[in-house]
Amino acid sequence: MTFTLREDSALLKPVTVGGRTLANRVFMAPLTRTRAEADATPSELAATYYAQRAGAGLIISEATAVSKSANGAYLNTPGMYNDRHQQRWAEIAEAVHAEGGRMFVQLWHVGRMAHPDISGGETVGPSPVAADLMARTATGKKPLPVPRALSTGEIAGIVADFRAAARRAVDAGMDGVEIHSANGYLLHEFLSDVVNRRTDAYGGSPQNRARFTAEVVEAVAAEIGPERVGLRISPGNGAGDMSEVDEVSAYELLLCRIASLGIAYLHVLIEPSQPAFAALRTQWEGTLVLNTPREIDSDFGLLENLADWGVISAAAVGRAYLANPDLIDRLTAGAELNEPDPTTFYAPGPAGYIDYPTLSELAEPRSA
Repeated sequence: MTFTLREDSALLKPVTVGGRTLANRVFMAPLTRTRAEADATPSELAATYYAQRAGAGLIISEATAVSKSANGAYLNTPGMYNDRHQQRWAEIAEAVHAEGGRMFVQLWHVGRMAHPDISGGETVGPSPVAADLMARTATGKKPLPVPRALSTGEIAGIVADFRAAARRAVDAGMDGVEIHSANGYLLHEFLSDVVNRRTDAYGGSPQNRARFTAEVVEAVAAEIGPERVGLRISPGNGAGDMSEVDEVSAYELLLCRIASLGIAYLHVLIEPSQPAFAALRTQWEGTLVLNTPREIDSDFGLLENLADWGVISAAAVGRAYLANPDLIDRLTAGAELNEPDPTTFYAPGPAGYIDYPTLSELAEPRSA
């Protein structure tokens, strides 16, 4: 596959996000790579992996747990809740900055997507509604359990966990954090009018369903400054066996509540033709980052047009960045893109992680 961005493409122009000027508008989307150590410390290879991709306007890291109990959807995913984690993330931040890059850490709680065999603890969610999915545990695939509904006191504790993890990220030298309220994980579960069956202040009305995510955004913004905070949402996304009858109302009320904070950006995973996108785009006046579904994730013609028309501020690209550390160079040169190898997406070690060649490496003469 090849695609050439025009010299005057908006995607190649700098963009100001949270008071920082980023070199271009092609961001690296968060990509789960399951290469963390057993204690959720990022891999020693992670600094190389992210530094290789520092040409992105902004790198958004793989989803990172805000506490031990927030993890457990997949084996070997990282955390940001102890000193060892923070030190490794500091090494990653230093490596990315040394290459001229900028990076936010995406923070999550996996909610009902956790399996006890992975998390070592109890599975929780907004309501006792299980995801009809199988978890890949160390001893094989197992069905996800029915989660226990969180108490209001526990919700406050999770808000505090996000706040503490954000502080660790910034203290590690990261440029900011992205709050993960998408893809069927805990915050998204609370937004859903199907999965969330609560009758307290965190369920029922769209305003109540938006409350948890809003409280997390507000707490994190108060801790590290709104200019260091991004938010990811995915209205209508079916990932994690999610379902939403009303794909708009809770999100509109969420954006209305946080609008005055002035956060760095809103990151939306959505098909641009969905009615929800038009409704939310009209409402959101700040920086908007679009991440399209996997089927059109690398439709650079579409992304270029949307940026040129001013519909989006930037585009977050996943698989193309996974396989092409020098993606911007390839897009400006119209060079062939490396194809990603799905068999190594979640495999351990360097293969399919730090060994995708750049154009300059391909041009180097091979030794006899």
